[in-house]
Amino acid sequence: MEWSWLALLVCPLMMIFMMFGMKGGHGHQHHGKNKESEQAVQGQLNELKTQNDQLKQELQRLAESHTTGVRTSENR
Repeated sequence: MEWSWLALLVCPLMMIFMMFGMKGGHGHQHHGKNKESEQAVQGQLNELKTQNDQLKQELQRLAESHTTGVRTSENR
């Protein structure tokens, strides 16, 4: 019996099945949860930006104190 024709039918059918399977997983999200999630991520991003600014300021203070300390030790 010739099975090659079966392989030609299975491939497109499997592709259609997989596409519907993937679509089903993404289509059932609630928009309210997305908004809450987006707001949570935005809050975390703002917190990280604040921390980043604080670290930049601290790094600049350390660099300035190191530069001042080097200049002071060179003058001795």
